[in-house]
Amino acid sequence: MLANAPFRKLWTAMSVCSLGDWLNLIALTALASHFTRDSGFQVQSLAIGGVFLAKMLPAVLLGPIAGAVADRFDRRLTMVVADVARFAVVLSIPLVGSYRWMLVATVLLECVNLFWVPAKDATVPNLVPKDQLEEANRFNLLVTYGTAPLAAALFSVLSLVAEMLGGAVPSFAAEPASLALYVNALAYWVSAILIFTLKDIPRRAISAPSVLRQIADGWRYVGRTPLVRGLVIGMAGAFAAGGAVIGVARLYVAALGGGDPAYGAVFAAVFAGMALGMFFGLRLLRELSRRRLFGLAIVAAGLVLTAIALITNMVVVTVLTVALGACAGIAWIIGYTLIGLEVEDGLRGRTFAFLQSLARVVLLVVVAVAPALAALFGQHTYRLAPTVSYTFGGPNLVLVIGALLAITVGVVALRHMDDRRNVPLLADLAAALRGARYVPDEPGPERRRGVFIAFEGGEGSGKTTQARMLAIWLRDQGYDVEQTREPGATKVGMRLRAILLDAAHQGLSARAETMLYAADRAEHVEKVIRPALERGAIVVSDRYVDSSLAYQGAGRALDQQDVARINEWATGGLVPDLTIVVDVPPEVGLARFASPADRIEAEPLEFHERVRREFRALAAADPDRYLVVDGTQTPEEIAAIVQDRVREILPDPVPGDAEAATGTMPAIRDRR
Repeated sequence: MLANAPFRKLWTAMSVCSLGDWLNLIALTALASHFTRDSGFQVQSLAIGGVFLAKMLPAVLLGPIAGAVADRFDRRLTMVVADVARFAVVLSIPLVGSYRWMLVATVLLECVNLFWVPAKDATVPNLVPKDQLEEANRFNLLVTYGTAPLAAALFSVLSLVAEMLGGAVPSFAAEPASLALYVNALAYWVSAILIFTLKDIPRRAISAPSVLRQIADGWRYVGRTPLVRGLVIGMAGAFAAGGAVIGVARLYVAALGGGDPAYGAVFAAVFAGMALGMFFGLRLLRELSRRRLFGLAIVAAGLVLTAIALITNMVVVTVLTVALGACAGIAWIIGYTLIGLEVEDGLRGRTFAFLQSLARVVLLVVVAVAPALAALFGQHTYRLAPTVSYTFGGPNLVLVIGALLAITVGVVALRHMDDRRNVPLLADLAAALRGARYVPDEPGPERRRGVFIAFEGGEGSGKTTQARMLAIWLRDQGYDVEQTREPGATKVGMRLRAILLDAAHQGLSARAETMLYAADRAEHVEKVIRPALERGAIVVSDRYVDSSLAYQGAGRALDQQDVARINEWATGGLVPDLTIVVDVPPEVGLARFASPADRIEAEPLEFHERVRREFRALAAADPDRYLVVDGTQTPEEIAAIVQDRVREILPDPVPGDAEAATGTMPAIRDRR
């Protein structure tokens, strides 16, 4: 991505601006605390809440107007003028040195941001190829959150420098927050220079719909999709809990005896933890379902936040804040990844916009209410023993409420999204911590069985060819192979296949179609797959349960849990040892047919795009049991990749060898 010179220049400007934005947030809250330091705890609480209110209110109320005005101007000019205006406004805050002007300047700053952001968002797709847009968006996410710990660390350094200069030079009386705002203003000036030298930006910007309109449009889609609904509930709840933390963080640090450097350190600890969670969390718990991990991460964040609220040691609180950030990072990256995989292209941007708008409103409400609630509750000291006392104040109360909210929405999200309901949660988590996938024991003596491999993919992906090539290769290695397919592997299945794929049956309802596929699968498992496994063969099936989850669940927009439950009952819980997804873009796969051969192939492109996304989502949720192969490669290249992966689960030696008679064929269990 960074080899693209125009995008690199814009990305650099975005990085500098993002650093300035985070530094601005920290500096303004610290400066509000400084301006009201002699006015008591309640006034300080309300002053900090006023800063957050001033930062968020313009985007909620004036977004449509600013977008309409920004649409009239050249994008490059819009961003340059906005950066220069931000430079001047931020520079004025420490020069004027008034809390009232700071609030006015904050509102003005956020109004200017409303011009800069839509111009920037509309510019990115014009600077990168369409197939690299998703990667460009990841870079934008890195800019947005990756600069937060850098800004916090910079604020801490500036605070220490100000203290040292104040001790060495009596006439030097600059506040650390003022120094941070000077650096913030410089960042906007640098961004203006970078944008001014960028000549590839189109002339017109695009205005975004209002926040309320985005929420209304987004909820129509979210309400129909259980997985996305669970994701949004979880992420909105996490934003609310995070807003509670942001709203009282400066007050809580002060209550623990920390100053501006400690505030910067805690702020940095949150985002350092997020980075650790995004990078290491998914690797440490790779055997746990991503959908389960999302809800559990939010619940864990709530438990950690409870400990932060009740512990009064600054060092321990900072360490726990890293853990809080790690839990948030895990939930955030899973949520964004699953939305990207689950939501179709035509609705993905609207869904992300809905989530961002919802987050903005939630943060606005919570950040405005949290300091006020803290101020209303005040500070209370309880004597636990003659020499032991415990202080529980408004910040502690707000953090406890935020923790309870996080735990609640984490549980709700888990109930909406859990894709392993028949597996005990604690046992599944314990197995994942050991690096293993939990598989319940079967009752009675275990019989040695064969290996079950399923091929999945969209129309024209080449999976049938690959299933045949793998079966031939396995037979050449000396294995007993049962090559089969769905639908139509049995006599009953052949009749069901004629009904399911005949273009004359276009009026077949989605539920009837799902149950017919399940009926074929039940017969297939009972008459073909289980007998072959019990005799020790390797079963290679062209399609299995995942096809129903993709075609009927995602393609026909049926409830995924209902489809999964029907097929689990139909198959007796039999799960392949390896599922190979041959992935091709729908337009590529469908182009391989001269004309649609059956009723499924004749579905519109949007249907096949939803199917593809579901296959990818299933693979992403359980990467150890899936192999996703790029189906645009040659059949020989795909076959080589498949063979390398299949070798990992094959018995050694082959059944024809002498040692095979002693029972070296690995066992396969029904996973329920």
